[in-house]
Amino acid sequence: MAGGGRLLRKAFPEHWSFLLGEIALYSLVLLILTGVWLTFFFAPEMSEVVYQGRYVPLRGIRMSRAFDSTLHISFDVRGGLLVRQMHHWAALVFVAAIGVHMLRIFFTGAFRRPRELNWVIGVTLLVIAMSEGFAGYSLPDDLLSGTGLRIAQGIMLSLPVVGTYVSMFVFGAQFPGEDIVPRLYAMHILLLPGLLIALVTVHLMLVFQLKHTQWRGPGRSNRNVVGKPLFPQFMASSTGLSFMVFGVTALLGGLAQINPVWVYGPYRPDEVSTGSQPDWYVGFLEGALRLVPPWETNVAGHTLMWNVLLPAVVLPGLLFTVLYVYPFAEQRLTGEWGGEQHLCDRPRDRPVRTGLGVAGTVFYAVLLLAGGNDIMAYSFRISLNALTWIFRIALVVAPVVAFLITRWLCRALAEAEQKRLTRGQESGEVRQTVEGGYASDHRPVTRFRPGAPRRPIGPGEHTGTASQEPSAPTRRRR
Repeated sequence: MAGGGRLLRKAFPEHWSFLLGEIALYSLVLLILTGVWLTFFFAPEMSEVVYQGRYVPLRGIRMSRAFDSTLHISFDVRGGLLVRQMHHWAALVFVAAIGVHMLRIFFTGAFRRPRELNWVIGVTLLVIAMSEGFAGYSLPDDLLSGTGLRIAQGIMLSLPVVGTYVSMFVFGAQFPGEDIVPRLYAMHILLLPGLLIALVTVHLMLVFQLKHTQWRGPGRSNRNVVGKPLFPQFMASSTGLSFMVFGVTALLGGLAQINPVWVYGPYRPDEVSTGSQPDWYVGFLEGALRLVPPWETNVAGHTLMWNVLLPAVVLPGLLFTVLYVYPFAEQRLTGEWGGEQHLCDRPRDRPVRTGLGVAGTVFYAVLLLAGGNDIMAYSFRISLNALTWIFRIALVVAPVVAFLITRWLCRALAEAEQKRLTRGQESGEVRQTVEGGYASDHRPVTRFRPGAPRRPIGPGEHTGTASQEPSAPTRRRR
């Protein structure tokens, strides 16, 4: 009973940035609920049928059983289109919440000891979530998803020596074959969700074991956590957040159309969808494929398709490798090996890390924009070739410029804060000097701790007031 009581009194920080992980969790719950419902009506088969459903423009068209069942869900099942669109929106929110949550962890240094393992789990969750999204996105067997599968097959074929074997193993025959949708379906509803649930469980167990990080401030240290107790305050606010996530997703599913497969039509290998883009989380791969020039070389009778291998295999591999090893690399380069770190850094206090994070975000943004260069060129009447070269140059120059500007800005903010701490805060009073001029008076910057006298604030500390101090209990770390 005593152990259960301590668990219920466990403190959770109140800052809004700590809710990003909960949004990802509740999006996953919604994905599971809507996904289970969709499995009752979806048929993962590629055998051909003639459509005779309610959508008149496609009547009499030959299509796969998978596409036919998707149209059946959308037009014939009561509430089917709403649930299907909620499922798709929840998938986008899930991946986005993981990404933004990891950005928060990165910029605040919450990946440092003893949380390196949780960072590795988070990166793995991001990879699995993107794979799960691509598998689900490919199941309807419409023209858009079929084009995406064709691109995926091209990436497999770009692998030196083993490319053709990998493609035959995945598709079971010459593209598109008849096995890819059933195989993706098994991965989408069994293997990948099982991995996600297992890793999320381990992630939450580590969060409970290692305790939450928290922002620096009055009464907060490496030895305590200041915030709401798990029961009832945190559970009440977390439950309210879950209802908000469910409600917003339902509104999006009912009001914002997404993935209208009936517009694209069934997949045919001799057709390619135009004017359409993949989901945003794989858009950077699309952009990378469009920016690399058509480089190919022959080595020992094997063709190396650098224009596919570099952007679709080497680049993602390098990006995720950097994410995996960054906590350990930073510890080695900065010498911060000893001691646990439970207080979050302000981004301005870590100018190099913040600069690297902003540079990586800009690099990703350029690739994402490049994935829609054809739409941009058509909409703004710009030369597609000129726009492609602009993105190629920006991919190299923009991250460097972003790093330099961010590092300079962080250092400038730190210097301004140090100057304010040294000179004091303006009092609002103006006095006349003996020379006849005017100068404003300054008073020392102080912070307030309940039950303690005011004292000047030191460099690297935060100002605070009584109203900013949480009233929730403090739990000591073990």
